[in-house]
Amino acid sequence: MSDVLKRLVATIKARKGADPDSSWTAKLLAQGPEKAAEKFGEEAVEAIIAAVKNDRENLTFEAADVLYHLLVMLEARDVAFADVLAELERREGVSGIDEKAGRG
Repeated sequence: MSDVLKRLVATIKARKGADPDSSWTAKLLAQGPEKAAEKFGEEAVEAIIAAVKNDRENLTFEAADVLYHLLVMLEARDVAFADVLAELERREGVSGIDEKAGRG
């Protein structure tokens, strides 16, 4: 597996204080967590539509957008990508049914 997500996280962090006119990431972050969440939702819907239509090429493109916007949304709320990875590791090997039941 590539380290591209870790590099993307580093780029997003680096752009957090950048001039919004110089970077789409900086612009999203400057608009606040709500805007980042809105963009994530828009991209998720576009990915869903591509999946329903069985449009593999567009689904690939939209999935990349979803991942990028998820990382921006996490940064906007100061949630570390490492914490998300740790949560995935915690869940590894646990049935999804059991994991959901354990949430209460």
